[in-house]
Parts: sequence; structure tokens; C-alpha cells
Amino acid sequence: MSVEKSPICRCIKNVDPSPIQQFATGMRPPSVCVMMLSALNQLALFASPYKLLCCSLEDCNQALSLRTRLTFKRVIQKRSTGEYSCIPYLLALFNCLNYTWYGLPIVSYGWENISVVTVNGAGVLLEFSFIIIYIWFSSIAKTKRNILMQLLTIITVFLITAFVSKFKMHDHETRRKFVGSIGTAASIAMYASPLAALKQVIATKSVEFMPFHLSFFTLLATSLWIAYGFVSHDYFIAAPNFVGFPLGIIQLVVYGIYRRGKVAKDDEEANTSGVNV
Repeated sequence: MSVEKSPICRCIKNVDPSPIQQFATGMRPPSVCVMMLSALNQLALFASPYKLLCCSLEDCNQALSLRTRLTFKRVIQKRSTGEYSCIPYLLALFNCLNYTWYGLPIVSYGWENISVVTVNGAGVLLEFSFIIIYIWFSSIAKTKRNILMQLLTIITVFLITAFVSKFKMHDHETRRKFVGSIGTAASIAMYASPLAALKQVIATKSVEFMPFHLSFFTLLATSLWIAYGFVSHDYFIAAPNFVGFPLGIIQLVVYGIYRRGKVAKDDEEANTSGVNV
């Protein structure tokens, strides 16, 4: 989809230029204001669904990152990674790297996917920060080495993807298919990573390591990305979220089943603390 065919460009072309022409011919200022407001309303009418979707994606991404920041605040306070796994954050970093590259004009047509760049660009910074924190507070040297090797592998694969798409492919469509296919695989792997947490929840009958807000906003984010993919006619964005959406539903269902286990555990700890005091 070219920039000229984007929803925002189409709505700009549809705005009636008559207010400007009437102003030039000497129309009274109050009437000019009314006509200009009418034109702006017309622009908002055409642009609002697309812009609202983009803003919703950015807000949802901020909510997801806030939830992750709370998780790592807990890690910093305890000065230990506990039973948290770094795999979901490594896969999320790989996903964000690929889709940030995918949204740039080198791969996409112009800046048609500017929201993809801003959302995933912020995700790259956040995920990289979380991984550094995880490595810093991990108490096992072997775990640190493994994570560093996995991080190096992810960055290497991304750099190879960027190099091949930039210098070995010479048209946008081929680049989109190549980078989009790798991004789709990375996104599916990212959405599948919480399955390990589901296994832990079922085994321990506790949702301590699968917070409700993370599962909820994951479900919301996937539904918004599906809508964005259809609105922009970009199925490399919509496709992987068809996998993430049912996985988000499964996480919420499992949370609903086992959430009482966490409440019982918290109550038991509270009672124990009361006895000790």
C-alpha cells in the first residue's frame, strides 16, 4: 500500500477546499470560521478510525510495558530472578527488532507503517533493558552465559536479515515478503512462549507467574494488531496475531480456573506472618 493510498492521505484529498477560496474572495470572518470548522470535522471523520486505532495500539503497548516494568521492579527488590524465564523477553526483542525494520521505508512503502515503527521501536529499548536487568540479577553464572549467547544469536540473525533485505533485494515487495515472513515466525514464537508459564500454573495451581493484566493486554494487543493489519491491508501484521489471539484467551481461561490457588497461597502466607508476629 503506497503512502498516497493510505487512509489519512485519502481523507486529506477529500477535504473541501472551498473555505480557503471563500476566504480569499473576502468572506466575513465568522463565516470563514464556520466553514473551516466544517472542513476540519470532515477531516476528523475520515481520519479518526485509523488514528484511533494507532493511538490504541500505542496505549496498549504502554500498558504491556508497565506490567513488565512491575515484574522487573519485583526482581530488583528481591535482587533475584526467581523462577522467571528470560525466553519470552528474548523472543519479544527479536519480534520488535524485525517489525521495527519492517516498518521503515527501506522495507515498507514510505512511512505507511509509522505506528509499527514507533510501537516496536519502543519495545526494542524496553525489552533490551529488561534482559540486561535479568542478566544482572541472575545468580547462576551458567544462566548468564546462556542468555548472553541467545541474545548474541538473536542480534546476529536480525543483522543478517537486515543486510540481505537491504543489499540483496532491490524492490519493496520482495523485501516485505522476506522480512514479513521472518517477523511472522518471530511473532508466533513470542506468543507461544507463555505456554511454559501455563504448564507451571497448572502444575503449581497458582497464577503467580502469569499475571492477569499481562494476559489481558496481550489479548487486547493482538486484537488491535489484527484490526490494524486489515485496515492497512498488511497481512504480515495481521497473520501472526491470529495465533496470539486464541493463546491470549487460553491464558485468561487458565487464570480464571487457578486464580483461587493464588488467593489461598497469599492468605496462608498472611496467616503465617500473623502467627510469627
